[in-house]
Amino acid sequence: MRAIIQRVSSASLNIDGKVESSIGYGYLILLGISDADNPEDLEWMTGKVSGLRIFDDERGLMNLDIRDVEGEAMIVSQVTLHASLRKGNRPSYSMAAKPEMAQPIYEAFVEIIGHQTGCKVVSGQFGSHMQVALVNDGPVTILIDSKNRE
Repeated sequence: MRAIIQRVSSASLNIDGKVESSIGYGYLILLGISDADNPEDLEWMTGKVSGLRIFDDERGLMNLDIRDVEGEAMIVSQVTLHASLRKGNRPSYSMAAKPEMAQPIYEAFVEIIGHQTGCKVVSGQFGSHMQVALVNDGPVTILIDSKNRE
């Protein structure tokens, strides 16, 4: 499971030319699920994301988590996070989970993040073509991979 977390001042998600959801200050989370992901990956990733301290405290240090700043979260499924370019320039998504496996994990991730943080959580529409607009604050962008736990 891979996630790109961006600290944002705001973010919005459009489907078919209309705003589907939007948030203010908080996280935009792009989530990619691989065919090797399991419940342990989900538990580890949600714990890591929920406790991530990337918001500035009164001294300007990244010491606060999303609960501390009463932030919001937008979570978008992102199959392309598991793209492979080993065999040329056209991406292969053979490591990405098939929709019937990925969708329940994605939906569980959204629910768990909302429960663990207590913040407003909105999501994209799984499998849809979406346009995501954001204002990256900082900029702060963090990559987390449950198979490479740094």
